Amino acid sequence: MAKDTVRYPDSVVAEIERVVDEHELESKSEFHRFAAEFVLSLMEEEYETESFQFGELADELGLDPAGSRPRALSDGAVPFMDAFVTVRKHGLRGEYETAESYIDDHFDGMDQASLLLEEVLGRYRDPGDPEE
Repeated sequence: MAKDTVRYPDSVVAEIERVVDEHELESKSEFHRFAAEFVLSLMEEEYETESFQFGELADELGLDPAGSRPRALSDGAVPFMDAFVTVRKHGLRGEYETAESYIDDHFDGMDQASLLLEEVLGRYRDPGDPEE
């Protein structure tokens, strides 16, 4: 295996150490190997992971390297449950267009989260509403 030295800010190192301890990862090295391969698997559909027990570790951490999750938080998307609460709130208030805009702004129109949120919104529409 090749060795590569990378420098991180102290705050990043502290957070990595916390995650390693909290999730009972074997070591910081295991975290770094997993993190690099996880990102590669998200960026390149054809990338095949090589790390030992990559799939088991991804499952344990609740991550999906196939990329079927909503967009990562860093690109402006929100966690699904936060989106659910927001869409429900707008639906209860009759703010259907606001909820639709929220869904369109935060999710791809054909991903699972978007479709589920549209169904949630549909439950709050008036059955006589011509937009339904």
